[in-house]
Amino acid sequence: MVKRIIYPPMWLVFGVCAIFACNEFYPGPRFTSHGSQAIGGVLLLAGLALLVVAGGLFKRAGTDLIPFRTVSALVTTGVYRFSRNPMYLGMAAILLGVAVTVGAATALLVPPLFMVIVEWRYIRPEEDLLRNLFPEEYPAYCARVRRWI
Repeated sequence: MVKRIIYPPMWLVFGVCAIFACNEFYPGPRFTSHGSQAIGGVLLLAGLALLVVAGGLFKRAGTDLIPFRTVSALVTTGVYRFSRNPMYLGMAAILLGVAVTVGAATALLVPPLFMVIVEWRYIRPEEDLLRNLFPEEYPAYCARVRRWI
C-alpha cells in the first residue's frame, strides 16, 4: 500500500492557505456582505461540528482516526447514516465557509478541488480497504448511504 505522509487535515490547512492566497492575489469578482459572512460562519461551524461528532463516533468505536491505520470497526451510526465520509464532508464545509466568508469568487474553487483530491487520494483507497475488511457489511452500507451526502 502507498504510504501517505500528508494526512487529510493537512489538505484542509493547504486549502485554507489557498483560499487566502486567492483572496489576496487573484480574488476575481467579490461578493462580500454581512449576509455572506454570516453564511460562511454557519458553514464553518457546521463543518467543525461534523468533524467533532464524526471523530467522536470513531473514538467510541475504538477505531483509528488516521486513514489506513488500525481499522477495528465499521461505523454506520449517527452522522454515518447520512454520509459515508462525514469527516471529509466537514472539512469541505469548513473550506466552503472560509471561501464564502472571504468573499473572493476564485476562493470558491478550493472546496471542490479539495473534494476531488480527497476522493482520489483517500476515499477510494479507504473504500477498497473496508470492502476487504468487511466483505458483507461494507457493500450493504454503501448501498444504503451515499459517499458524500
